[in-house]
Amino acid sequence: MKITELREMSIEELKAREAEISEELTRMKIQLALKRLDNPLKARTTRRDLARVKTVINEKMKAGTAETKAPAGAGPGAPKKA
Repeated sequence: MKITELREMSIEELKAREAEISEELTRMKIQLALKRLDNPLKARTTRRDLARVKTVINEKMKAGTAETKAPAGAGPGAPKKA
């Protein structure tokens, strides 16, 4: 999955995708341990996809908190301008 596609998704969609990928990765790890996974490199790409999703979620969360913060000097202890 491309990072540009992930950035267009909402946080709820990203969290659903994260759960889906995490479950898929768990199944792959079990199959890998039993040596029944056809393509062992698929586990690596899935793990990296999960990291991409988590990174985009973290970016969006930080961007959301940055937008809601008040500008510097506008707090309750800030001096009043006359």
